[in-house]
Amino acid sequence: MAQFVKASHILVKTEEEASKLKEEIKGGKAFAQAAQEVSLCPSGRNGGDLGYFTKGQMVKEFEDAAFSMEVGEVSDPIKTQFGYHLIYLTDKKD
Repeated sequence: MAQFVKASHILVKTEEEASKLKEEIKGGKAFAQAAQEVSLCPSGRNGGDLGYFTKGQMVKEFEDAAFSMEVGEVSDPIKTQFGYHLIYLTDKKD
C-alpha cells in the first residue's frame, strides 16, 4: 500500500455542485481550471494541488477516498465537515 499520495481537490458547498463539476471534468474541462474557478479552498489558486501527504494529515473521509483511488481518477463527491470535495489523484509512492 502506498505511503504517500499526491492529490488535487476542489471544495464546494453542495453535493449537486460537486456532481455537476465532475460531469464537466469528464466532458473535458481541466481539473485545475475548475479548481481555480470555483474551489472554496485556498489551494484552488494552485489548481487544487495539495502536494504529497500521508495518512493522518487529512480528515478521515478525504484520506480514505484518496488512498483508495487509482492515479488519474477523479472521485465522486466526498462529504467532510468543510463541504464536498472532488479529489483528483495524481501520484502514489511508497
